[in-house]
Amino acid sequence: MTCSVGSGRSQRGFTLIELMIVVAVIGILAAIALPSYNESVRKSRRAQAKADLVEYAQMAERSFTVNNTYATFALPRDQSPREAGSTARYGLAIARAATTFTITATPTAQGGQAIDRCGTLTINQAGVKTRSTGVPLQECW
Repeated sequence: MTCSVGSGRSQRGFTLIELMIVVAVIGILAAIALPSYNESVRKSRRAQAKADLVEYAQMAERSFTVNNTYATFALPRDQSPREAGSTARYGLAIARAATTFTITATPTAQGGQAIDRCGTLTINQAGVKTRSTGVPLQECW
């Protein structure tokens, strides 16, 4: 028995309209999910920079205990993350005097980190933590 086109047998597949609806739904989901994902990635990079700031502040305190001054302390690395070969997401710098220091983490343009909602993060010898934007401190630190 042969089947001809007009024999009443239905064809299988998708219509163009069905395909366009699926593409539109995927586009809407991506438009919602992608910004949220990017913010999550920036937040994890910020967490690494915060950990580096706190660790370097502790190192500065240990140096002060031994030398009785912060003036001789230097940061071991000038970027975060500090692992060799990693892409710098924050630039690290220290401003120091004999009895004070401020360590700063400035976001770089790499991977969109420059648009991080907390901006530049700092910590000083008293443990005071700041950020350069108007976002509440507890959301950044």
